[in-house]
Amino acid sequence: MDRIYAPWRIEWVERDADPIEGCPFCVLPEREDARDARVVARSERNYVLLNNAPYNPGHAMVIPREHREDPTDLDDATLLDHAKLKAATLAAMRRDVDPDGVNTGQNLGASAAGGSIDHLHTHVVPRWNGDTNFMPVTGDTKVIVEAIDRTYEHLHAGFAAGDDVVDPGDVEAGDAVKLDFDV
Repeated sequence: MDRIYAPWRIEWVERDADPIEGCPFCVLPEREDARDARVVARSERNYVLLNNAPYNPGHAMVIPREHREDPTDLDDATLLDHAKLKAATLAAMRRDVDPDGVNTGQNLGASAAGGSIDHLHTHVVPRWNGDTNFMPVTGDTKVIVEAIDRTYEHLHAGFAAGDDVVDPGDVEAGDAVKLDFDV
């Protein structure tokens, strides 16, 4: 029998209880330690969070600060800010994570979502040629090749290196979006 070792996962397994009370997407961006919360970048109305259970290294989510379930519930300024932050996330990912491709998408409604989080979020998943192989297909096992702390460093560096994403444009007349990379 082959074995795959992931010793850093013991922290998750041995945790006493979920330290988050309430919606994690509402709680995490309010924490003082952005790195510990896995918040990589912020704009005025949205933020970028690394997925705690990534499909691939670099799996991030663009999340509105306001708790809403559906994009039709967002005002125009938040929608535009969300789209621009998603574009900035793609640019940062391409700069420092260097995937061969990227999947983006939203799971809307309980039947589509893999979990119980009803807070709208857009997944941004980097993909590489060959990242789906015999392990997930026949072995029902996904191998994540990079620790989330290292992934944080890569994506954070990608955001910080990009002058082209610091000011993605006006959300409303005279209301520029500034991304915060000092998280």
